[in-house]
Amino acid sequence: MRSSASAPAAGDGEEGADSTPLLPGARRAEAAPACCSARYNLAILSCFGFFVLYALRVNLSVALVEMVDTNTTAADNRTSKECKEHSSLIKVPHNQTGKRYPWDAETQGWILGAFFYGYIITQIPGGYFASKVGGKLLLGYGILGTSLFTLLTPIASDLGAGALIVLRALEGLGEGVTFPAMHAIWASWAPPLERSKLLSISYAGAQLGTVISLPLSGIICYYMNWTYVFYFFGILGIFWFILWTWKVSDTPEMHKTISSYERDYIASSLKSQLSSQKSVPWIPILKSLPLWAIVVAHFSYNWTFYTLLTLLPTYMKEILRFDVQENGFLSALPYFGSWFFMILSGQAADSLRTKGNFSTLCVRRTFTLVGMIGPAVFLVAAGFIGCNYSLAVAFLTISTALGGLCSSGFSINHLDIAPSYAGILLGITNTFATIPGMVGPVIAKALTPDDTISEWQTVFYIAAAINIFGAIFFTLFAKGDVQAWAVGDHLGHRH
Repeated sequence: MRSSASAPAAGDGEEGADSTPLLPGARRAEAAPACCSARYNLAILSCFGFFVLYALRVNLSVALVEMVDTNTTAADNRTSKECKEHSSLIKVPHNQTGKRYPWDAETQGWILGAFFYGYIITQIPGGYFASKVGGKLLLGYGILGTSLFTLLTPIASDLGAGALIVLRALEGLGEGVTFPAMHAIWASWAPPLERSKLLSISYAGAQLGTVISLPLSGIICYYMNWTYVFYFFGILGIFWFILWTWKVSDTPEMHKTISSYERDYIASSLKSQLSSQKSVPWIPILKSLPLWAIVVAHFSYNWTFYTLLTLLPTYMKEILRFDVQENGFLSALPYFGSWFFMILSGQAADSLRTKGNFSTLCVRRTFTLVGMIGPAVFLVAAGFIGCNYSLAVAFLTISTALGGLCSSGFSINHLDIAPSYAGILLGITNTFATIPGMVGPVIAKALTPDDTISEWQTVFYIAAAINIFGAIFFTLFAKGDVQAWAVGDHLGHRH
């Protein structure tokens, strides 16, 4: 690592602080093999964990269609007549033995949105406790708790909408600690030059969970009934928890089967980046402009992400009159694209840093710009396709897929600037980034009282503008090196 004796101090505010190639002239320790290594086993197990996490999150979106009495929702139909009907008029009979409830559109909105009210509360506490007690059990119990609450969904539904809303909020509380806890684990496990690869594998499980759980939930509802959706994924979460507690350790030093070579390799690569401070430097953290650059980018990205996740399918159904949920493959295709680009970006980012001599800051900026401006462009384009639902599916897929590039951009920049406090930093940024999921759909509904194409264009313009602003702000104020307050000795360190 290059120290402050030969380079500007980390966090000194100078643009040149991370503008030179990575580790120039430094002697790098030879990396431990990836195959069968403890760190890559951790990446795969955490990928499985985030697969379960997102399956537990999105399965209600599919099951709710079967849970609600169609006679109740008929009065809420606001379908536009601007485009011709594209959906199949022939409905194939399927299993309908599950109970149905008289929940109107407003009640359904509260049920779906309740998750975020719990989720936003535990972000920062999750990061703090992960930094103090370790992220393994915090993440494990977070997913276990969500799994157990998921198993109780049929019972809560019988008790009424209020009980289900409370249950979903409790699920949000459990899931809120997971991302900060995972970041805290990677702070001790991910060598700097492998961060993009390892974290992209780990968090890509979220997209994979969406890809598989959406059509699978539909199949379960079709051939069985909606209650089995919650039973299946709840039991899967419990199975993952057993595997996780058995195979994973908070640090390489605590791992029982890691090779001494791999343990020494990880320790030496992180030697000058971790802080020995016992207390959290809250004031320097909150005053850090690079952190706020991540906050703005994360908030902006999620605004467009949630627009694509919740509003564009609505636009296709109400305006284009094509229900993408009727085709499980089409509903999952955008998230498969995002999963693919996440894995690809992780490999490409670390390759650019190690072999291409690109600085960490340059790589983070590039992937953030492409991963945020690209989706914005295709989101705006979605407002000008008329009644062409084929292009709508194409634009949805491209937009969501390009967003996957951000996994090697701002999404892991917390570990670049403060690995010791990465969980806390992610808790802070994810708190702000949860707000779009809570207010975005409400604002969109207010802007589309008549469900016209021109009204929806305004929704897409706003989301795209926010995304572009976030990308520019991050590019201007982000850093790629460990900040002085994050190491406790006020010395600059490069990676």
